[in-house]
Amino acid sequence: MALRFEVLARFNRARAARMTLPHFVCETPLFMPVGTQGTIKGLTTSQLEEIGCQIILGNTYHLALRPTSELIDELGGLHKFMNWSRALLTDSGGFQMVSLLHLADITENGVTFQSPVDGNPMLLTPEESIQIQNRIGADIIMALDDVVKTTTTGPRIEEAMYRTIRWIDRCIAAHQRPGEQNLFAIVQGGLDPVLRDICVKALTERNLPGYAIGGLAGGEDKDSFWRVVAQCTAALPEDKPRYVMGVGYPLDIVVCSALGADMYDCVYPTRTARFGTALVPEGVLKLKHKAMAEDIRPIDPTCACMVCRTYSRAYIHALVTKDAMGSQLLSYHNLYYMLQLSRDLHNSIIQGRFPEYVLVYSFLQFPKGDVPKWVCNAMEVAGIDIAACLPPSSSRGCGA
Repeated sequence: MALRFEVLARFNRARAARMTLPHFVCETPLFMPVGTQGTIKGLTTSQLEEIGCQIILGNTYHLALRPTSELIDELGGLHKFMNWSRALLTDSGGFQMVSLLHLADITENGVTFQSPVDGNPMLLTPEESIQIQNRIGADIIMALDDVVKTTTTGPRIEEAMYRTIRWIDRCIAAHQRPGEQNLFAIVQGGLDPVLRDICVKALTERNLPGYAIGGLAGGEDKDSFWRVVAQCTAALPEDKPRYVMGVGYPLDIVVCSALGADMYDCVYPTRTARFGTALVPEGVLKLKHKAMAEDIRPIDPTCACMVCRTYSRAYIHALVTKDAMGSQLLSYHNLYYMLQLSRDLHNSIIQGRFPEYVLVYSFLQFPKGDVPKWVCNAMEVAGIDIAACLPPSSSRGCGA
């Protein structure tokens, strides 16, 4: 295995760890910005290093279409191609089963896509997915799984889960660079706890470098979401990283970290930036709002990022309505926010003050004390009683 995972400190389920990969030594919990085609829109690799990015996620399906994995391999791999010296993770291409379902046909052999580039059919098998990822050269590569929408019910969920187990063996057999790249399996099973248990047991028997929890963040209710995460993290190996795929709302990351997860990815911070929205400790700040037009304060007075040290809300408000620079500055700030959140989670566990950190974070997000019941329930499982710490003046409290 080309990965070493060391748990440095814990609070109940939550853990702070050091994950050593071929290209970088990472600290968890960690957030991975999504660079679909080898780039984070609007930011350079130097800026990503500047704000503390540890891993960038690349999309196998889109990279295989263009510039092609063969060209990336010929030019020295994705690290060299995009001038990124730190860690990379590539997904399997399987998520396109959901996002491009109208273009895909799923069989036991693999997934046949109609290319959105030229309309030609493209067969992605477990073997082909791994071969493409071997050529791309990321530190972590993902097994091809059978992905279904979280809200799917009935026999299709069971079919997809068992197919995911069958496909993992094909992925392992096809993997040609286990000494340089780490193959992670993906736990499926929808919202069915029995299917999730079957999948976790089967995948952990393969003793892979790490495990992901897939099939979430797709519209399911929050109570079901956290319970699946809690179930899977409790059953996955203690000495391997746990990656909750597609999770990027800050509150979700705090909850999942309390439940024992380590890694996350999402387009949310950069996508919401392109709509003129900034992430702040209290939630979000909409820079397009006319109230921002004459506001000379930084986006977040407590933030140390370049944008908050340099520009006012009024300036960014003027840009987000007219100039691409506005979304670039907000993307920079939002990713800084997410990476700082990761650092704060790590440090609070190391320093033995994780419960206090969670409470302060929760009350900043919900100053009226109306912390959602699902958050309180999840944190209770994690050993943190938010409800007991709500101020007596709280009019609503947990259960809102």
